[in-house]
Amino acid sequence: MSWVRVYIHMVFSTENGIPYLNSHELRKTVFQHIKLNAVEKSIWLECVNGWQDHAHCLISLGKDQTISKVAQLIKGESSYWINQQGLTENKFVWQDDYWVVGVGESQIKSVRNYIFNQEIHHSRNSFTEEMNDFMEKHGWSFIRG
Repeated sequence: MSWVRVYIHMVFSTENGIPYLNSHELRKTVFQHIKLNAVEKSIWLECVNGWQDHAHCLISLGKDQTISKVAQLIKGESSYWINQQGLTENKFVWQDDYWVVGVGESQIKSVRNYIFNQEIHHSRNSFTEEMNDFMEKHGWSFIRG
């Protein structure tokens, strides 16, 4: 039997940063559904939370799972479900891109707390500021094609 524990912090936003998830109740409903869907798809989703225009997930990848497949399963199914349920006024779409970094065992608690405290965090910082900080922290820059 294989034993694998590879944690990732995945962040993805709504298409064009549209604030579809504009109430606490809606975010709670969507993120609970994402968590339940992850269980059904055998994705170990440690936690999920976000703000009006994005979501954060702390995920432990299984031995046969890829980042792209997990992102597809989470984002694709949740956008389909949101639209089927009529939870937003306009058609809901996640953007194609996402950000992912590895998380060491010693960082799990702080990442989990960061994800759970998104509403407090975004009372001070926008998603753009958050992503700029995220990219700077991890030494990334946008590559223009």
